[in-house]
Amino acid sequence: MPELDADRALLAEAAQKAGEIALRHFRNAPQVWNKPGDAGPVTEADLEVDAFLRGFLTQARPDYGWLSEETEDDAARLDTDRVFIVDPIDGTRSFIQGENSWSHSLAIADKGQITAGHVYLPVKDLHYTAALGQGATCNGATLQAAQRDTLAGADILATRPNMEAQNWRSLPQITRHHRPSLAYRLCLVAEGRFDAMLTLRDAWEWDIAAGTLIAAEAGVSVTDRKNVPLIFNRPDPASEGVIAANPALHQEIYAALR
Repeated sequence: MPELDADRALLAEAAQKAGEIALRHFRNAPQVWNKPGDAGPVTEADLEVDAFLRGFLTQARPDYGWLSEETEDDAARLDTDRVFIVDPIDGTRSFIQGENSWSHSLAIADKGQITAGHVYLPVKDLHYTAALGQGATCNGATLQAAQRDTLAGADILATRPNMEAQNWRSLPQITRHHRPSLAYRLCLVAEGRFDAMLTLRDAWEWDIAAGTLIAAEAGVSVTDRKNVPLIFNRPDPASEGVIAANPALHQEIYAALR
């Protein structure tokens, strides 16, 4: 579909340029502020990347709405069929600490469904990309989810609080792993490097939009923690957690949760 190909190419170009901006600040003592309400840190790199992406993407698609972590939300996006959903830097704390697993997460939603997504890790030079119905790739290589169908022994990306006993009917015997970027975690499951990712906290759309499509196009089932399919560009742009795994393992995880 030419339109999807054009949108995917636009996101890839924008992500590459965003990486060039962010890398100028990376490990170069960027200015850091704390957001109000204990919402976490933001750096001058986040803001510069956000301003660039908004200008670049909306100039290319002026009829698309805009939703970004670093832009004040505008309800006008709810009146558009298509909307950009962007996290300028997913994993800002990792960025500040000079680590290498932060990413740019860029997606397009059409009537609530993600149709194009791109996650770029500039330090690792990894481009994860997908368009609806066209599969997912990383640097040109096709992605395929892992096929483990039992929870015992699974390798799961999750923070420690997710694995506390009160969250489970019976605490599963899994190996827990962590990466700071939710978008990257979804891509790693898409790549088959981990069996699943799980977050029981509310997840902002900008953190998960691109990664959700990339994972789904690689054969991953992605829902909220209540097993409800994700819908994007909602008035309150957050999901009730995320479960991502191949369909059989996904159901095992959901059934094991309280």
